[in-house]
Amino acid sequence: MYPSDLKDQEWERIRHYFEYANGYGNRAIHSRRVLVNGILYVVKSGCQWRMLPKDFPPWKTVYGYFRRLSQLGIWGQILQELVKTKRIQEGRNEHPSLLIIDAQSVKTTGKGEQRGFDGGKKGKGP
Repeated sequence: MYPSDLKDQEWERIRHYFEYANGYGNRAIHSRRVLVNGILYVVKSGCQWRMLPKDFPPWKTVYGYFRRLSQLGIWGQILQELVKTKRIQEGRNEHPSLLIIDAQSVKTTGKGEQRGFDGGKKGKGP
């Protein structure tokens, strides 16, 4: 068991995102929970997929599962649900009423000088 592994309660909260809608297809060799735990291990530890410990399924299997879920937008759906639930638990509106964008993380669209503003230097950068 790794610190990144989902607890039973956490798994129950999101397991429906990983179930097949129909009964067709190949039967899984590895449980979906073990695959998700492998993905969380890589994300939380920052290790390379190939360095996934042998306690998990083969790294290609875990990565393939991660990639399919990403293409389907499953991670975004899970994040939206968890953020909404957390906001409701805190007594806040489930939808944020304000959004802040950091100007240094937004790319400019072209024409003009190719410089940015360095807030630490209080001036324009090269």
